[in-house]
Amino acid sequence: MGRPDGLTALDDPVGESLRGHHAHLARRHGGALTYAPDVATFVAVPVRPHLDDWSGLAQLLGAGGFADLFSSPATPPSDWAPVFTMEGLQLVADSGVVERPAAGTDVVELGRPDVPDMLRLAARTRPGPFWSRTIEMGGYVGIRDGGRLVAMAGERLRPPGWTEISSVCVATESRGRGLAGTLVGVLASRIAARDERPLLHVATDNSTAVALYHRLGFRTRREVTFRGFRVPG
Repeated sequence: MGRPDGLTALDDPVGESLRGHHAHLARRHGGALTYAPDVATFVAVPVRPHLDDWSGLAQLLGAGGFADLFSSPATPPSDWAPVFTMEGLQLVADSGVVERPAAGTDVVELGRPDVPDMLRLAARTRPGPFWSRTIEMGGYVGIRDGGRLVAMAGERLRPPGWTEISSVCVATESRGRGLAGTLVGVLASRIAARDERPLLHVATDNSTAVALYHRLGFRTRREVTFRGFRVPG
């Protein structure tokens, strides 16, 4: 399969995405990278960053800006204020993900006109960062019930040979119907058709999601720590 960097590309999924498939969405200052406003708050710095790299990132984000280091082990200077720390898992699929379509559901493509509904669903279910331009990172699909968007999932990070499935969420009143598994299966099939492999990131304490992804054919590759910092004001 076409994955030139194999698993090593997953050690820095944000940086690999911003230097590659998502270069058109990137802002750069020296060795520092971040996404365009309202796409994502993820940032990337070199594996062994220097003070100039942090200075460049500060210039990109501005005073008081938010730097989501995702799974990077790099630690910013001491005057950058910690915002959050969350333990998580990186999961990959070694073979085909089992698609289990939920009975009586139609999967629809989601585009720019659907963003207000997507933002509302994300605000209700909190699947992780989702902004007004996040949809530009990849394809998104959803399920509507009586015209109302009740489930969605999409493509986010794109390190070489891989596509991350993200923003998997289902409205509370629609859970238990297999909608999340249906959407993940649809996306995984599309990713495989591009000769790529799907990956996921999930909070360690989200046991329901972890169990679902394992049932669908994903395995845990490594433990990660998600961290966010505030640029000095």
